[in-house]
Amino acid sequence: MSMNIFGAEATEEKAENARLSSFVGALALGDLVKSTLGPKGMNKILQSGSTGDITVTNDGATILKSIQLDNAAAKILVNISKVQDDEVGDGTTSVCVLAAELLREAEKLVAQRIHPQTIIEGYRIASAAALKALEKSAQDHSSDPTQFRQDLFNIARTTLSSKVLSQDKDYFANLAVDAVLRLKGSTDLEHIQIIKKAGGKLTDSYLDEGFILDKTIAVNSPKRLENAKILIANTSMDTDKIKVFGARLKVDSTGKLAELERAEREKMKAKVDAIAAHGINCFVNRQLIYNYPESLLAEKGIVVIEHADFEGVERLSLVTGGEIASTFDRPDLVKLGSCELIEEIMIGEDKLIKFSGVAAGEACTVVLRGSTNQMIDEAERSLHDALSVLSQTVKETRVVLGGGCAEMLMSCAVEEAARTVQGKKAIAAEAFSRALRQMPTILADNAGYDSSDLVAKLRAAHYDGQADAGLNMNEGIVGSMKELGVTESYKLKRQVVLSASEAAEMILRVDDILRATPRRREAV
Repeated sequence: MSMNIFGAEATEEKAENARLSSFVGALALGDLVKSTLGPKGMNKILQSGSTGDITVTNDGATILKSIQLDNAAAKILVNISKVQDDEVGDGTTSVCVLAAELLREAEKLVAQRIHPQTIIEGYRIASAAALKALEKSAQDHSSDPTQFRQDLFNIARTTLSSKVLSQDKDYFANLAVDAVLRLKGSTDLEHIQIIKKAGGKLTDSYLDEGFILDKTIAVNSPKRLENAKILIANTSMDTDKIKVFGARLKVDSTGKLAELERAEREKMKAKVDAIAAHGINCFVNRQLIYNYPESLLAEKGIVVIEHADFEGVERLSLVTGGEIASTFDRPDLVKLGSCELIEEIMIGEDKLIKFSGVAAGEACTVVLRGSTNQMIDEAERSLHDALSVLSQTVKETRVVLGGGCAEMLMSCAVEEAARTVQGKKAIAAEAFSRALRQMPTILADNAGYDSSDLVAKLRAAHYDGQADAGLNMNEGIVGSMKELGVTESYKLKRQVVLSASEAAEMILRVDDILRATPRRREAV
């Protein structure tokens, strides 16, 4: 006898229905993004319902973040994609597609009356075998700087080959490697600033040493300053505002008004004197600076930069070694920033301020050019992925081969391991192997090649002992990934397998979905 114990409009899906709902949601999401996978992946246009803004991208994390979902299992795949983006920076589509393929295989096994817990045990055995094979195939060239730089260059090329920058991947791979090597082993990408300026073409983009602020120097200030001592501040420098909201002043004569104005000016003059007492020759403020304090600072020979946005001020304080100050009574406690040269430069038709020779020597700026804003936005996402992967590879220096090579290697290792497993778990381990083989299959499908033929040849090559065999996507043949320089980060591949198998396990365990009653909004 079944009885409804839930409140009105609360719903419950049990057993097979719950599992089917989870499978359907996860598979639909995997099918949505799998056409973006690989060097021949397609783009998606995302259009905002409220503003009508469009985004053209093939970045898995960006696509999944942008869509509204109602299915619980699909949301789990979105979460693993976000974790992959935060942890490594790339592989967001791969992790989502692999999880979906694992669930597709699991759905077939459940239909054959194999219990989900048995499938999970088989998947765990297979996952351990796959990761062991991946680790065995990984190579580490960190002791040889020339070879390691070549590895980083190849990783950047491989990452960018599936992005909008694929036509100029060699140029941008060099640019990304130079930027990351300047970090000297740090993974803090805050030191690498990206400025986007529409105009020109993608290869007009360049890497500039130092920091560029998207503002202009004040009118009366010199446009070039050497050996700068910089005070970075977030303080109000406007004189004609009463600072208490709703306050009013009543005066009975113009003389009293003149007194008030004089008092304000004296107060501002005292503030400017306090700022000048720090022994600085450059003042950068987060807020506006009115004409009167600006002229006072200019008289004292101080270069004035106003209305620097908050992110710009934060990054400027990071790279120049200064602190953001808001009070100026104790100059001895304020840490000033420093740089060798401040000058105004032109990019396209815009004037910007360049800080050269900053205290943080690893700081640099990438200036991105392009024909449209959508193109530049996608170029920024692509470059960010490459920079993230490279900065992680500098810490975890091992690399593996791409182009479906690592997946086929793991698939073969799992098949070997499955032979020694007893019972139905062996069937689940074989299913894990088939799911891994789906990755090169999708790569070939997206390029318009005969995937069945190519993947069968690739599998045969691996069993023949060609451990570096992968898919050559330019010619549609099986080739040596080592010779082609198709290299990927070991950490990235490892995280993809870990996250995908854990997400598939979690969804497989579901046997009940409870939905709460929607919260009613009371009419006012």
